[in-house]
Amino acid sequence: MLRQQAMRSTRTATPVMRVQQAARGFRSTGRKLRPMPKEEHSAHTISQRIRSLKKIPPELIPIGVVLFAAVFAAFYSLLRKFWVDKTLRLRRTGKSAD
Repeated sequence: MLRQQAMRSTRTATPVMRVQQAARGFRSTGRKLRPMPKEEHSAHTISQRIRSLKKIPPELIPIGVVLFAAVFAAFYSLLRKFWVDKTLRLRRTGKSAD
């Protein structure tokens, strides 16, 4: 009977024990934070930069393709507008232009 009571007490913790267990994760360890060491030679050659592209999550690749297409289309339409539109006012007109 004593064994059953001991096992029961370990399975169901009292509310005070639950709070203490939850607070245990928030205690400071007393260690001082040290600055992160700098990585030596962090992607300074082209081949290393290409290798670092493998770290991009595959879920972001379609978003990147769509974003690239949108920016390309915006620049294309802007440059085409400047090149083709003959009614575009490039200089001031009227008395204030003098």
